[in-house]
Amino acid sequence: MAQVTAQLVKELREMTGAGMMDCKKALVEADGDLDQAVEILREKGLSKAAKKAGRIAAMGLVRVALSDDAKTAALVEVNSETDFVAKNDEFISFVEGLAKLALTAESTDIEAFKAMPFEGATAGEVLTAKIAKIGENMSIRRIDKATADVLATYTHGDGNIGVIVGANGADNDANKEALKNIAMQVAAMNPQYISRDEISEDELSNLRKITLESALNDPFTLPKPILNGLLDKVEGVWAKEDVDTLAEKKADKGFNFNYLPNFLSDEAKTKLAGLAIAAKMEITENKIFKGLVDGRIKKELKEMCLLDQTYVRAEDGKQTVGEYLKSVDPALTLTKAIRFEVGEGIEKKEEDFAAEVAAQLNA
Repeated sequence: MAQVTAQLVKELREMTGAGMMDCKKALVEADGDLDQAVEILREKGLSKAAKKAGRIAAMGLVRVALSDDAKTAALVEVNSETDFVAKNDEFISFVEGLAKLALTAESTDIEAFKAMPFEGATAGEVLTAKIAKIGENMSIRRIDKATADVLATYTHGDGNIGVIVGANGADNDANKEALKNIAMQVAAMNPQYISRDEISEDELSNLRKITLESALNDPFTLPKPILNGLLDKVEGVWAKEDVDTLAEKKADKGFNFNYLPNFLSDEAKTKLAGLAIAAKMEITENKIFKGLVDGRIKKELKEMCLLDQTYVRAEDGKQTVGEYLKSVDPALTLTKAIRFEVGEGIEKKEEDFAAEVAAQLNA
């Protein structure tokens, strides 16, 4: 009987996508013959997973798990190709089991997580078996966890968004309710940071650069004195038709200049942006422009930072999340906010059914 080496098992796994133990059993049955082992796995339906691995899995489910002492919570996102599978009871149970497993994970590394013992095998091997059984590609995309004095979790809808919020402070009902409200805020508003203190100087500098460049590239949003100065330079730059249009609108005392872009060609708008970029040094030294950039950055930071956001349930429509938390318990300090949304950041394939049918007919 041929010896089944770890290298052989590894090669077979890479070829078929089947689980490690399934590969080992197939090699034993095939007396070490790699090709025959592939056929054995195909016959058992276990190599189908490899064929499906190239398909885009952008649907799926997010699930949250909470430890018995309610001091640790974990999030997991598992993707599938279709929403139909994401609503399958077996798939839901699988994701819920992985969320509980994530509570004990030592890191958020997915490969390490997939190697963890799960349902008599490993999480990765069970995933491969599910792919073969259900018939479409799936992936364990990411996990995360938080430990804090007081925690709140929230799952939105059927499980397309999951949130964990943690804080240092008293573990009482009032604080738990406040954090639950904040978890819903995180689900709805998707902040990138808890507070401005988390933003590095490099990130702030980059934000200022992006804000400045985007303002120059959209000159019709510039302060009127600066815009008018640019419009005075378009003679000989714009086509005659656009120059005539500008002269006509300037002569119309009742015309709202906010609508001017609607009457100009795309080429004229592009060239005006070019004039703004060419005058960058002069414009950036303008106090009015600096105020515009500062205002836009302030607005951006308010949207990015959880504590600065307007609390969605504020009765006056002005109270920030930070002010709301202080009104509940001044000693309550947010330490963690995790938000998973199914498929975010995954480039989804645009399906063209008619083109697909035509291609098959041509073939």
